[in-house]
Amino acid sequence: MPNFEIAIVGAGIAGVTLAIALHYRGINVTIYESARAFGEIGAGVAFGPNAVQAMRICHEGVEQAFQRVRTRNIWPSKEKVWFDYVDAYGQGEPKIEFTVSNGMGQSGVHRAIFLEQLVKLLPEGIAKFSKRVSSIEENGADKKVVIHFTDGTSAEADAVVGCDGIKSAVRRHVVGEDSPSAWPGYTGKYAYRALVPMSDAIEAVGKEIAENAFMHMGPDGHMLTFPVNHGALVNLVAFKTSSEGWDDPLRMTKPARQEDLLRDFAGYKPYIQKLIKLTKPEMDIWAIYDLGDHPVSTFYKGRVCLLGDAAHATSPHHGAGGGFCIEDSAVLATLLLAAVETRADKEGKDIPFESVFAAFDASRRERSQWLVQSSRFIGDCYQWRAEGVDRDFVRMEEEINRRVGIVSTFDVMDACEKAKEDLARRLRT
Repeated sequence: MPNFEIAIVGAGIAGVTLAIALHYRGINVTIYESARAFGEIGAGVAFGPNAVQAMRICHEGVEQAFQRVRTRNIWPSKEKVWFDYVDAYGQGEPKIEFTVSNGMGQSGVHRAIFLEQLVKLLPEGIAKFSKRVSSIEENGADKKVVIHFTDGTSAEADAVVGCDGIKSAVRRHVVGEDSPSAWPGYTGKYAYRALVPMSDAIEAVGKEIAENAFMHMGPDGHMLTFPVNHGALVNLVAFKTSSEGWDDPLRMTKPARQEDLLRDFAGYKPYIQKLIKLTKPEMDIWAIYDLGDHPVSTFYKGRVCLLGDAAHATSPHHGAGGGFCIEDSAVLATLLLAAVETRADKEGKDIPFESVFAAFDASRRERSQWLVQSSRFIGDCYQWRAEGVDRDFVRMEEEINRRVGIVSTFDVMDACEKAKEDLARRLRT
């Protein structure tokens, strides 16, 4: 086993998939997590063919965990359907305007349940909890990175990977506290999230809408629904665009009520009102933040690297952010193993972390930052706000299909091989 250690900050899906990928490649890793235990916020998350390919590269157990908990569209005729798109505004019954498909259709999981399965792949004691990062420093003398925590303790590692999400403390170290990309920005959209019993949804809106993935579109608002938990629940997320700013940038949620959701979707078709009335009286509103206005200029600094939302926090409208985190894990794990194998016969040589992280940055930054911008555009499409698209469903279908294709048909294995070739070139110079 290599005699160096990677510290991963953050124990969400990004951090845990990276830890799995490194552990099973024989690389020492410790996870530092600010919470008191493993856990994920939010409810449903979807993965496409690109993400599943990345899972397989990380470790076969990651894909197996996904397959155990995934929920497809329930109707066999909709097996490959990503979403059916409905004009949900006005009166009358819902009508499908167009359908977008991909290689595996809608595949939703409950975030927390998926993470529970992933954690089973890790050895006991790999994670240290209640460890919130306060600062990071690199020691030039012994080439160690020191992580300081708010509880007064510290830890050393040979390199650090920040998987600590949208409000990443590691990002602030990489880009600088005063950088405009140190903190994410509000996109002007917020979301209500709910899980609804499948039986109630069927009774309210019928089996087709309840049991399959649907995108319900309207002016300045849209709602997506799809089955999770093997069809026991419907995941409902309703997005609204507002000209008002978010009142507390340090808190991304605030309390709301069902009546607020009903007011925001007044004027939508009766079936939408029925779905909303299935939600609980008390709920939260989630502000949608991203790094779209100020993308980071680099994913690394010295021996510290950013991965997942810490590097490229995106709005959720593409349904691809989680999958891109796993793509990141697959590429970085591939590069670190390649570095180990390159140095295996060169006793006394350090692992070239800066070259590894530079190759990772070159491989991942353009694609992941494209996602951030494309996700904004897609969200505006759903709300008839996208420039050049508006309410033109033919143009909308073309744009969504093109962009979903860029996400889902990406060859992750090829990206890993090209990243290895780039690393080899850097090591020869």
